[in-house]
Amino acid sequence: MTQADLIQSLQDITDLNQLKAVLNDLPAIDVGDYIEELSSERRAIAFRILRKDKATEVFEYLEPEVQEDLIGSMHDVQVRQVIESMSPDDRAELFDELPARVVKRLLQQLSASERQATATILGYDENTAGRLMTTEYVQLRQGLTVKDALQKIRLTDEDKETIYYAYVTDDFRRLKQVVSLRQLLFSIPDVQIRDIASDHVMKVQTDTHQEEVAQIMKRYDLLALPVVDREERLVGIITIDDVVDVLEEEATEDIQKLAGISGDEEALSAPFVTLQKRLPWLLGNIGLYIAAASAIAPFQGMIRLVPVLAVIMPIMSNASGNVAIQALSVTVRGLGVGEVTPKDALLVLRKEILAGLGTAVALGITVSLLSLIWSTESDRWVGAIAGIVMAFNVMIAASLGTLLPMGLKRIKQDPALISGPLLTTILDGIGFLTFLSLISLTLKTLNSG
Repeated sequence: MTQADLIQSLQDITDLNQLKAVLNDLPAIDVGDYIEELSSERRAIAFRILRKDKATEVFEYLEPEVQEDLIGSMHDVQVRQVIESMSPDDRAELFDELPARVVKRLLQQLSASERQATATILGYDENTAGRLMTTEYVQLRQGLTVKDALQKIRLTDEDKETIYYAYVTDDFRRLKQVVSLRQLLFSIPDVQIRDIASDHVMKVQTDTHQEEVAQIMKRYDLLALPVVDREERLVGIITIDDVVDVLEEEATEDIQKLAGISGDEEALSAPFVTLQKRLPWLLGNIGLYIAAASAIAPFQGMIRLVPVLAVIMPIMSNASGNVAIQALSVTVRGLGVGEVTPKDALLVLRKEILAGLGTAVALGITVSLLSLIWSTESDRWVGAIAGIVMAFNVMIAASLGTLLPMGLKRIKQDPALISGPLLTTILDGIGFLTFLSLISLTLKTLNSG
């Protein structure tokens, strides 16, 4: 059954008791999708018939605007129960999306411990490990035995985000070792934790960027990663489910920036939101293209004398732009997943130039042949210049598509800031000016001869 069929079947249920039984038996993410499709009034009813634990789990999957709508439709006691039961990192993410007045009211309703945990996470900068972490983790003291550790986990750590790893700290909460649940289960009960735990602990600082966190967890296949402060004290962990969200978020952001879309736009965003995200870039691109078009303006008379130029120039523009976007996309992707670093700039550039040489020759010959077909007998010489400039522009495109994102990464900026529209506009300006200048020079030489 598809997701659409499941939602339709749920909407067809008219008996509230039957709906309650079905919803409480379904995975939380499917219930969340169903609730998001309902009207505000029916949404509140469906949410209220969920078990308390199920309601909290479903709430964490809902979109921020739906969460806010539900908060407004519930009594304070119900709101407090749901918000209190959320994990600190999910709660902090929710508070990021809510109006300040609502956040202030919700914080006041939390218990002191949960309020402190949430405030701790919200105190770190966005897109950092501190903002992404949860404060719910299994912590063990070095002096415990395996038996004592398992007993401690059973009694106090049932509600922790994950129990697959336990983190061993000293008396000052400094992270010293890590031990897996597998090691604990298959070790002799009287063995000391310090004797079986690993001293090699992968960890990140609270100010580590979330993209770097995702790369570390991906590289080492970690289910969780500890976060420490500047004094090496354990303050939280980041779990794999949060990293999957980060990878999706970063990939979406890079793709949209490459296409010249500002902000985060979804496929089903409202038309006004789509306009708001896209129009600034489109207007800015027109401004950039005015500069590129200015390179053509002084040559209007020459284009009237050699009409085939108006046919060749769009082809040159399109071809070099595509080469640039291909090089740019591969480079941004490589930087994004940690495949390459700015130190590899020369190696990547060498590869792109070698590949670009073949591309330049092929596209240069193609444009030359097309020019010969479309030009008059007296203008056949245009084809040779078109081919040379096409080859030149392809090499420039491959180089800029590699070096510009590498340069941004080196100065700690997002490589995806070099968008496709921006790069193609730069190339158009270079290509048009070079091509028309050579044509003008050739015409003067022929006329003087």
